[in-house]
Amino acid sequence: MLYQLSHVRIRRELRRTTIAQNGVASQLRGDDARGPTTRRDSVVREATGGRVTGTGSAQFRGIRASGVVESIDVTTDGARLAEGGFWVLVGAFDGAVRAWRFADVERLPEVPEPPSPERAWRGPQAASWGTSLDREAYVAGVERIRGDIREGTVYQVNLCRVMSAPLPAPASADAYGPDAVALSQVLAVSNPARYAARIVIPPVGDAPGAWIVSASPELYLAVDGRTVTSSPIKGTAAPGAAMLDKDVAENVMITDLVRNDLSHVADPGSVAVPELLGEHPYPGSVHLQSTIAATLAPDYDWTPSLWPALFAGTFPPGSVSGAPKSSALDIIAREEAAPRGPYCGAIGWVDADARRAELAVGIRTFWWTPDAGGRLYFGTGAGITWGSDPVGEWDETELKAKRLIALASRPTMEP
Repeated sequence: MLYQLSHVRIRRELRRTTIAQNGVASQLRGDDARGPTTRRDSVVREATGGRVTGTGSAQFRGIRASGVVESIDVTTDGARLAEGGFWVLVGAFDGAVRAWRFADVERLPEVPEPPSPERAWRGPQAASWGTSLDREAYVAGVERIRGDIREGTVYQVNLCRVMSAPLPAPASADAYGPDAVALSQVLAVSNPARYAARIVIPPVGDAPGAWIVSASPELYLAVDGRTVTSSPIKGTAAPGAAMLDKDVAENVMITDLVRNDLSHVADPGSVAVPELLGEHPYPGSVHLQSTIAATLAPDYDWTPSLWPALFAGTFPPGSVSGAPKSSALDIIAREEAAPRGPYCGAIGWVDADARRAELAVGIRTFWWTPDAGGRLYFGTGAGITWGSDPVGEWDETELKAKRLIALASRPTMEP
């Protein structure tokens, strides 16, 4: 369920910016293969006296954005994501989906950001991390879910827990939260991920901010013109260990669920599965991944209906909820002791001018809030099927968390 939050919205006229380049008028999309380029969004800054409204920043693979212009609640204003501009999006699994439009967008080489010698990540003490579900509570939850499966209520449920540790904000008045750049550089070196992201947006007025550092390996949605793609991950093993039958079963179930989700916006007959049960190695683990692709129906070809329909049909992501999704969400609400926030939600960008978007599933993700003096959060979980071993599922959550928690707890703990 998506909940509405109050938001700041600056109304303006959108237009595409064109430039003359080599005597030819071309759209300035910032995707020149010859090197980094920058795009400035054209804005009518009615309420700000000509100033950009925020100093937020975001970085993804090959993209850096700065200067927040406005913030919208996608639940109510999702049609605007197709109008124009570059948007950074954060969707909470059990909360609001929010997007921020940025003024400046720079295209960068698609290589990991090198560490800055002058920046050092100062994370929480390793022993200070707590969990919303301890081992006993998690194992008991798995047993109850197996009972739900036995009764035929669901086939699979993703059971998660949220870890957190105190981490005060720095004393600097210019900073929002701890040094996200330093943490993202640590992860880029020691836990590189295809959908790595860093988002730091201070709150403005009633509009909430965001502080996120993600090392997600999982694609939730990619849109390139009329092609929409999703690559759910289900099935995790330690390096060198074999996947279980249970891993294969849950991947096939979720692949079928995502096929159905995408069919809501697809041309009939266009949904395909170009990859099924591919094994992909990552730092500290191996995952089973499948890929589903479809062609957008004309009614959703970057029309105002595109993003409302995509989110209505696919959110929250199937790989981190379960099947059937509605029943799985009810069980998640019953079993989990803390809201997931951006963990298992959506993190990424939408470039309406280029008709492209890339949203990751918010796994392997840290987020920070100023609550209680400042806390750093991290989520971990496992997919539960009838074949699940309750203790084994707990161990899987430990495997997924161990490396990243160690990295974030530097210098008191090493992976």
